[in-house]
Amino acid sequence: MKVTAEKNEKVANMIFATIYPLYLNRLEKNGRTKEELNQVIKWFTGFDQDALQALIDEKATFRTFFEKAKINPNAHLIKGVVCGYRIEEIEEEFELYRQCRRMEKLIDELAKGRKMEKILREEKK
Repeated sequence: MKVTAEKNEKVANMIFATIYPLYLNRLEKNGRTKEELNQVIKWFTGFDQDALQALIDEKATFRTFFEKAKINPNAHLIKGVVCGYRIEEIEEEFELYRQCRRMEKLIDELAKGRKMEKILREEKK
């Protein structure tokens, strides 16, 4: 599937605080915890618990969320398909959409029971 400017804008304007409980609900149904979700988000964005809560409280959009994030330098290692989109094929102009899909890929892996050390990717030496 191909990302469009409209799709990118729609995701950019979504409120992170409305999506976060959906992520959490999905993970808890699969035996994972809020702490694990926050650990994955922290690895990906650099947000600690306080920063994450502040973004939730201010009802930040995904645009603001990713503008404030310090994306992990190993984020390029996140590959695969999420919601019909192959992450590595999402064009540069839709960076926000790519970051959103990368984060969702990490959350999917967590929900599927993947080990944390595999989810939090590191460059192979």
